[in-house]
Amino acid sequence: MSQTSFLKTLGPATLRRRASGAPFVLPLVAAAVALVVCCPLVFVVMQAGQSGWDSVRRLLGRPLVTTLLWHTLELTVTVTAATLVLGFCAAFLTQRTDIPCRRVFTVLLAMPLAVPEFVHGYCWVSLFPAVQGFWGAVLVMTTSLYPLVFLPVAATLRRSDAATEEVARSLGHGRCRVLCRVTLPQTRPALAGGALLVSLYLLGEYGAFAMVRYTTFATAIYTQFETSFDTVSASVLALVLIVLAVLVIGAEAGAGRRRGRVVREGAAARPADPIRLGAGRIPAVVGLAAVVGTTLGVPVYALGYWLAKGNSSTLPSASIWTATATTAGYALVTAAVATAAAVPVALLAWRHPGHVSFGIVRLAYLTRALPGIAVALAVVFFAIRYAQPWYQQPPMLVAGYVVLFFPLALTAVRASLAHVPHGVEDVARSLGQRRLVVLGRITLPLIAPGLAASFAMVALTASTELTATLLLHPTGTETLATRFWSYTTGLAYGAAAPYAAMMTVLSVPAVVLLTRRTLGPARPSKEEA
Repeated sequence: MSQTSFLKTLGPATLRRRASGAPFVLPLVAAAVALVVCCPLVFVVMQAGQSGWDSVRRLLGRPLVTTLLWHTLELTVTVTAATLVLGFCAAFLTQRTDIPCRRVFTVLLAMPLAVPEFVHGYCWVSLFPAVQGFWGAVLVMTTSLYPLVFLPVAATLRRSDAATEEVARSLGHGRCRVLCRVTLPQTRPALAGGALLVSLYLLGEYGAFAMVRYTTFATAIYTQFETSFDTVSASVLALVLIVLAVLVIGAEAGAGRRRGRVVREGAAARPADPIRLGAGRIPAVVGLAAVVGTTLGVPVYALGYWLAKGNSSTLPSASIWTATATTAGYALVTAAVATAAAVPVALLAWRHPGHVSFGIVRLAYLTRALPGIAVALAVVFFAIRYAQPWYQQPPMLVAGYVVLFFPLALTAVRASLAHVPHGVEDVARSLGQRRLVVLGRITLPLIAPGLAASFAMVALTASTELTATLLLHPTGTETLATRFWSYTTGLAYGAAAPYAAMMTVLSVPAVVLLTRRTLGPARPSKEEA
């Protein structure tokens, strides 16, 4: 008997009874994980109110806060808008036109993700010292973050149905009107998701802004803590930053409720024929080549230039291989812990959808609103107050990494579970198998690709983390990011280049894998078919 037939014999009432009879262990474990992950948020609120809300109001009333707020909002709006325009145009040209070398351009346009944001800043500043201030920050962050918009929009355009556009053209609409009235609305969810990621990156970024000497909340928080160890003032500024991030997430969620349906149901999507550019092919190729040259060519050239020029540092030399091994060790342990912690939360949302599981998942995702500096402050406070022997020890750095990157792991595991039929576990349970046996022999093997993706994403993201690492790394222990930062703060660009290059090399396989998983295999057009 097939699985489908067997499930029909059980009936929906039986399946509901099995689901409702779930033990309390899974919800408790999932809730515990979400609460632990969200502890930094609680810490920030408690620290901000420690000196009294009158003091908080006085701190927030300083002219510096107004300046930081304006800098942060101005930069976030400008860079987000620039990445939306650049990401959409690049995705449309590579996925919907007959521009030559589309696959090559697609990979190259996604590759800037392999270069961390602070390395982007180092590359631009080391070659062009005039890249400073607001417009320097806009240039560095736009060239670094636009792939976060390009990839989801390209995936949407590749998989969208051509029928809606054909209907619009049959009604006499021109290509520009179809682009604005049909194609662009189809990509609104991808554009909104990309804008959310870009905005959250901007709110929490420190290294790139320090490179171009542009002050935001994140840089001010780090300076406040590093120079005077003033956790109260730093927490007040972090609370403002978290409020901004929560507002951004809320705006994206509100936009999601207004998007409406953008795909047809009950019909297989047909690929669209590529738009013939004609005489516009040359300008299109030149434009994409300019984007690739600016966003990828400058970092590659800068790293090659400084690697060839050699060491110019007065600091003690350090082994790049030792730093690489240390970085890999922390990243691998973090990936294992974060992936394991994400499994019960994802399982709860998959097995028992409802208000409880929805709340737990949203609580866990709140950590996306926390910048690295806020997480590091919370971990430092906990270690000093409750775990003094672990202060500046490896477990604290791993804990900070897990909190920062837990949403990445949860996203990957949930996406993998979404492809597993709900009745699989019920079939195994009806045959007398225990829940843990079903989990180990049925569920986990089915979501193994998602677990592997979670492990890879967290490991490679943790290997390039800078802000929290600067505060939490054990004394005498250096990672690639901290060694790189030590040299760049002393303007030893040649000495910093090997560490930047190693971080980039370690990230390239992840970007290639992300591109393949996001876009999937190329879909032929009707003419090619």
